[in-house]
Amino acid sequence: MSSPHLQTYNERAKKHANKAARALLAVMEEKQSNLSVSVDVTKSKDFFDIIEAVGPHVCLIKASTHIDVLEDFDATVIERLRELSERHRFLIFEDRKFADIGNTVALQYSKGIYKIADWAHITNAHAVPGPSIITGLASVGIPKDRGLILLAEMSSKGALTTGSYTEDAVRMARARRDFVIGFIAQHRMEGIGASDTDNIAEEDFLVLAPGVGLDVTGDAMGQQYRTPEQVIFESGCDVIIVGRGIYGKGENVDTREVLKQAQRYQVAGWEAYKKRVQHT
Repeated sequence: MSSPHLQTYNERAKKHANKAARALLAVMEEKQSNLSVSVDVTKSKDFFDIIEAVGPHVCLIKASTHIDVLEDFDATVIERLRELSERHRFLIFEDRKFADIGNTVALQYSKGIYKIADWAHITNAHAVPGPSIITGLASVGIPKDRGLILLAEMSSKGALTTGSYTEDAVRMARARRDFVIGFIAQHRMEGIGASDTDNIAEEDFLVLAPGVGLDVTGDAMGQQYRTPEQVIFESGCDVIIVGRGIYGKGENVDTREVLKQAQRYQVAGWEAYKKRVQHT
């Protein structure tokens, strides 16, 4: 049998253990999109203008690289985001990057003014605290059919998420495949850090890759960009995460241009995926 990432999204959806992962893969197949837009803005008007424009063309909205950067946040933001998710058929990924002990992250995930677990289908965490961070988040997320992404690699220059850190992150995920559905990474993770006794034959972690651009290779902040072809076809990742390449600075957005760029990235990502599965 071929490696899971060489199978279609639909084939993988039928076999995945986690409901959030199944839902994401099914949406990707249905909409012919592996595009996630990272909506990194500080005003709710810009936030929703972008989402309204890209919604029909994405599988996943990465919510504001922490919803708490919205300066005018209130409860209506979540209500509208959930309505758009249902209308346009995309999942919500809150890029919270949890990084504390189990009890603390369980509270951060479920309580406070954001109550992330109530509306975000997927969230993410650093592996630095060890397995307890997964235990804490899972205690909240599993009853709500949520999924967790671990940060295994990052796209910024000089990132420390390499070598043994990445291996340990994958080992932690392998032990909790009921809740951990994949990674923020730059290439496939199957088999990384595996022992001789680990059963990895059907291991299928989703790989969400940031740092994707069609027109630039980097920025002044150390971000490095690769094309959808490099990310999806060459590196075997599953979802391309794009932000400024679609909406620029994110202020007073031109929704027609945002729509145009979203369609452009959707097509590029899907063509790279079709090329990958057709090569099996």
